[in-house]
Amino acid sequence: MAELGKINHEGYQNLLAGRLGALRPEVRQGPDFGVDVSITALPGGLAMAATSDPLSLIPSLGLQESAWLSVHLMANDMATTGFAPQYGQFVLNLPDTLSNEDFSTYWGFIDRYCKEIGVAITGGHTGFVPGQNSTFAGGGTLITIAPESEMVCATGAKEGDVILVTKSCALTATAILGMSFPETIKNKLGKEIYESACAQFYQTSSLKDGLIAAGQSEKFPEITAMHDVTEGGVLGAIYEMLTASGKGGRIENDLIPVGEIASQISTLFDLDPRYCVGAGAMVISCNSEKSDELISRLAKANIACAAVGTVKSAESGIMLSEKESVSPLIYQETDPYWAAYFNALKQGWK
Repeated sequence: MAELGKINHEGYQNLLAGRLGALRPEVRQGPDFGVDVSITALPGGLAMAATSDPLSLIPSLGLQESAWLSVHLMANDMATTGFAPQYGQFVLNLPDTLSNEDFSTYWGFIDRYCKEIGVAITGGHTGFVPGQNSTFAGGGTLITIAPESEMVCATGAKEGDVILVTKSCALTATAILGMSFPETIKNKLGKEIYESACAQFYQTSSLKDGLIAAGQSEKFPEITAMHDVTEGGVLGAIYEMLTASGKGGRIENDLIPVGEIASQISTLFDLDPRYCVGAGAMVISCNSEKSDELISRLAKANIACAAVGTVKSAESGIMLSEKESVSPLIYQETDPYWAAYFNALKQGWK
């Protein structure tokens, strides 16, 4: 298992695989490495997609910002199906030091953000726990029901597809670092970078990316797989999507998008943005003949998108072309963001 963050591939295989309760034939896609959404067949050609994640409660970041992450990190996972979430279950294990006023504020934003994306909150659990001081205050599940034949899954990438990435690497990591250390960012990079990092925080939703890519009123079957960018960054998300699909691939390092804000803050914190948590970006596998149309479709919605590689056969391996050499892409088990954040605290950065 990784030292920090979510379980790695080896940990999944050793501890979870094969121990997943009863086998039910209607479960079309269950748990697997690189797969964040389950798909269960329902009568009438429909299917239920479900995804779960921790809920964030980060006092140093803010109650509103924590609520945003709680809702949108789950919604990002659901967006990989090509459909928006419809229903939500929330389990709240809150610190006993959280006041009723602060809880009301936090939940008010959860309610607001769910309403904005059309999610009905259908239940869960709410309680206060002595000694609970984690920035994860429980967990949530989002559910949607849609035609099974129209759902996209991270396992569907096909050989010859183009691999695309929306927006930029390290959107979440650099936004949170900028907001968490405002004095340092302003002193070393300037006020404008700090303000841009704060604004960047609310770009950490990829729901729109997924819906536009897959199509809403009309579905685009050329979209074969999607994976949102979380821990492990853009390269981690590509690796997970290709592994889940049983494919190899070649990624061109020079084509991977890194925005100016992400670049400057990553340099300051000595981070490789390609491997940093980057919610808000979406990795997409698309039929090569339709990739230019997809890029144009996203551009009309002011969403930048870049082709960064090609899906290959499994025998080809997952390769990264960098500095005139090609080598196997190494999957980073621990997101470097965590160490950068705690190192900055130790150094007294404010």
